[in-house]
Amino acid sequence: MDPSMVIDIGRQALWVTLLVSGPIMIVGLVVGLIVGVFQAVTQIHEMTLTFIPKILSMVLVFLILMPWMLLKIIEYTISLFELIGKIGH
Repeated sequence: MDPSMVIDIGRQALWVTLLVSGPIMIVGLVVGLIVGVFQAVTQIHEMTLTFIPKILSMVLVFLILMPWMLLKIIEYTISLFELIGKIGH
């Protein structure tokens, strides 16, 4: 196994991680910004007001995208096992 193959495996792992976690993080960011603007306008500074909507929206996105996320992780794992099988021979 040469160093370029190891770098490629690491690059693929990072890409799959970003691809799978990205939608959840983006939703958390958008909801956090919306709640932050709402708090600034109304001058309500309650910690649960920021925490609860972000958690609920992130869990909802996770549940909606879970089949797609699982498919991406399974595809990566299968390609990794196939690569390990090629190296073994």
